[in-house]
Amino acid sequence: MSASFFCNIHTYVDNHRPAPRVCTEAKILGHSSQLSRRLQGVQHGTVINVTEVSVSNLYRVSNKWTLTHGLYCNLVHSTRPKSLCRRRCHHAVAGAGAMLHLRAYVASHLLSSPSTSAISILRRFVSAASPAISPDQGFAVEDYLVDTCGLTRPQAHKASTKLSHLKSPANPGAVLTFLAGLGLSSADIAATVVKDPRLLCARVEGTLAPVVLGLTGLGLSSPDIARLVATFPNRFRCRSVVSKLQCYLPLFGSVQNLLRVLKKNDYLLCTDLDKVVKPNVAFLRECGLATCDIAKVCVPMPRMLSTKPARVRAMVVCTEGIGVPRGSGMFRQALQSVAYLSKEKVTAKVDYLKKTFGWSDTEVRIAVTRAPMLLQRSKDMLQRRSKFFISEVGLEPAYIAHRPVIIGFSIEGRLRPRYYVLMFLKVNGLLDRNRGYCYIFKIREEEFVKKFICPHKEAAPHLAEDYAATCKGEVPTNFKFA
Repeated sequence: MSASFFCNIHTYVDNHRPAPRVCTEAKILGHSSQLSRRLQGVQHGTVINVTEVSVSNLYRVSNKWTLTHGLYCNLVHSTRPKSLCRRRCHHAVAGAGAMLHLRAYVASHLLSSPSTSAISILRRFVSAASPAISPDQGFAVEDYLVDTCGLTRPQAHKASTKLSHLKSPANPGAVLTFLAGLGLSSADIAATVVKDPRLLCARVEGTLAPVVLGLTGLGLSSPDIARLVATFPNRFRCRSVVSKLQCYLPLFGSVQNLLRVLKKNDYLLCTDLDKVVKPNVAFLRECGLATCDIAKVCVPMPRMLSTKPARVRAMVVCTEGIGVPRGSGMFRQALQSVAYLSKEKVTAKVDYLKKTFGWSDTEVRIAVTRAPMLLQRSKDMLQRRSKFFISEVGLEPAYIAHRPVIIGFSIEGRLRPRYYVLMFLKVNGLLDRNRGYCYIFKIREEEFVKKFICPHKEAAPHLAEDYAATCKGEVPTNFKFA
């Protein structure tokens, strides 16, 4: 399919290459090979006006030239006589799509070159991305958001209130070209603009391109950067995002982990590194936490890093108050458990544990220091575990206090099915030796089946089926004990 365009093709030649031949304005028709020959030896800054070149041919040639000669292009739809426009109107959509694809393609190659010269070229490229509009014409922001950015009319109406100062599509057009060059699809770009309309006001050369170069220098791939832009566009238009990520990436170990943390708390991207984040990290290291441990604390609880240092110190004091000292093996879990609980709430939860499980002061202290996450459990959950362990299984409170990890297991999916299997084996004399309940409840599922189900396939062929049914909440006849 062919569509007609005037095409301004500017080339910027590497200074280290031999000076090319001067190529003056030329009119080229038709075939891509003709266009290729005319492009050879183009002088720096030379303009070639190309008419009647098919979109597919121009796109194919330009792709090749971009890779080998640093070409960048900006296609502008031509103004045609009305009669010609009528004959070619069915090509308009295809032509516009090719134009956007080509501009995005070229921008992506310029962005892949982490150098200052690439940014300079990119500036000149995107500066021509949108035609100038005279003051007399005006600039309809809402229509632009619908027609060019792909927003719905309600979305555009809401977003336009933040862009009322825009008088020209030049900067938004440059930003759209830049985003497409990063690999964002049209749908991604529309969603990004909806999230942060002011991104269209950001300066490509002064802000966006330096940010991309900085993130590339940190090791982020193009898809990583595209995800970052699409997820946090308001943070991306701040150059400080590079220094923030430079601090966080070594801490969380991977871009994927960092993005997961930022989705929970993107405030990290505007928190003061020197006054808040770095002092908190340094203090946690003083408490005996390695970098990987700090990450394990902050992945589920990212605001730990953005909390005022004095508050973090208070959290550590509270952790020590429940009997877990700094540097101990359970310090990380204990810190997570009490981090955002007041002293009064911690005291109230300890009292509830004592009452629910019948523990003494010593026993509750043992249980909490061995399983600090008990302080995060709901009252209903603790009440149900107490009823199961003490009333149904018959365990002593002291036994539970010294093995509090079993409180965290699911009753329906783990505890009761395994208890029924154990009771069945005891009642039928199939248990070769006594096994502690803690051992039964703690071992992995594969190991439990291997040791307590598989050996009894002949003596109890229904056991596996009954166990599976119990895990689904049923109570088979064989598991109904007097």
